[in-house]
Amino acid sequence: MNKRVVILGAGESGTGAAVLAKKEGFDVFVSDLSTISSDYKKLLEKFQIPYEENQHTETVILNADEIIKSPGIPDHAPIIRKVIEKNIPVISDIEFAGRYTNSKMICITGSNGKTTTTMLTYHILKKAGLDVGLAGNVGSSLALQVAETPHEYYVVELSSFQLDTMYDFEADIAILLNITPDHLDRYQYNLQNYIDAKFRILQNQTGDDAFIFWNDDPVIIREVEKRHPKAALYPFSENKHPQVKGYAENGKVTIESPNGTFTMAQDKMALKGLHNLYNSLAAGIAAKILDIPNENISESLSDFTGVEHRLEMVACINGVNYINDSKATNVNSCWYALQSINTKIVLILGGTDKGNDYTEIESLVVEKVRALIFLGLDSAKLHAFFDHKIDCIEDASLMEEAINKAYRLAQKGDTVLLSPCCASFDLFKNYEDRGKQFKQCVHNL
Repeated sequence: MNKRVVILGAGESGTGAAVLAKKEGFDVFVSDLSTISSDYKKLLEKFQIPYEENQHTETVILNADEIIKSPGIPDHAPIIRKVIEKNIPVISDIEFAGRYTNSKMICITGSNGKTTTTMLTYHILKKAGLDVGLAGNVGSSLALQVAETPHEYYVVELSSFQLDTMYDFEADIAILLNITPDHLDRYQYNLQNYIDAKFRILQNQTGDDAFIFWNDDPVIIREVEKRHPKAALYPFSENKHPQVKGYAENGKVTIESPNGTFTMAQDKMALKGLHNLYNSLAAGIAAKILDIPNENISESLSDFTGVEHRLEMVACINGVNYINDSKATNVNSCWYALQSINTKIVLILGGTDKGNDYTEIESLVVEKVRALIFLGLDSAKLHAFFDHKIDCIEDASLMEEAINKAYRLAQKGDTVLLSPCCASFDLFKNYEDRGKQFKQCVHNL
């Protein structure tokens, strides 16, 4: 009898895993507690994969030999609790896909900068002529690509939720950008649990693999010293130190590797700001490890156009810049945004709080912010923290209302910044929906 694989969640990752499981000869069933989008239904029907939506039927789920879980489903979900009680193994779609490919995996995680670094690394590899796929939290399902359009290399963005259910998957090149508190609601409000999830990216690396990490992150350095990774270490930093393989000095970026040294003028790099220096160093080191020619790397670092919803310049209206940073779903992301702007700011914050501590941005808010607008269903925690620190604070329950208030409050030369610190699910489908609504409302002014 064929092994039975049940997939929970029929989004990009779940439907891709279902197709791969079907092609590998498993007895496959897909279950989603919500309505499945028409595109994903068509894909399941094309491969004759049975599915259900708007429910989880326990009798057809709990007889699985293995469960592939969408990263968005928490362990405390009732169906997952029952799966765990029955000792049915639960894995991620990335873990599953990794079983059926020997391609090189360049894997990127961190609390902030993952998407930019992933897209930039993919851009460098693609422009250099490598056969490369983009997967994980961005791009197409890794499992679907392995099944239908296999590549020699994959650049994979990994969240802590995906890493939680990965066991045998091996990253040939692992990039860990930073660790700051995020998603603590999924980690029992214990930062170490979140740190341990991030470090799972190293769990199967050997001496033939590479580990690229930010040398100035005290959490990462402490954990590296404790864990003794087997992979070759490639730390990067804003400044030159002994052992650091990527750094900036005298207006030049330098990357040292066994395949030679790469240098370019920092002001020629397309991505600006300190956080983007780190993202560019990490991507550049990965490219040098893969022996991509220096001219390809410098060309790609100078013509990369950035990522939508991450410090995205939308418009300048009456001398006021409007910047969409909807992807800033945690406090540290907002810190980078505030730090990168040199004008007075009207800051739009709020959404679904994930156990946030706003102390990290307090001094920047006090120094730079002219007015705060709290956009969300429940702003009590934001008010408790920021009331009496900023004179002008207003609430909004619709994006249009927030933009109209920002337009009224901003002065010529200011920046209106959407950098919410929070998830978007109270008012929006996701951070993309929030960012698109911001842009639409700005263009409607």
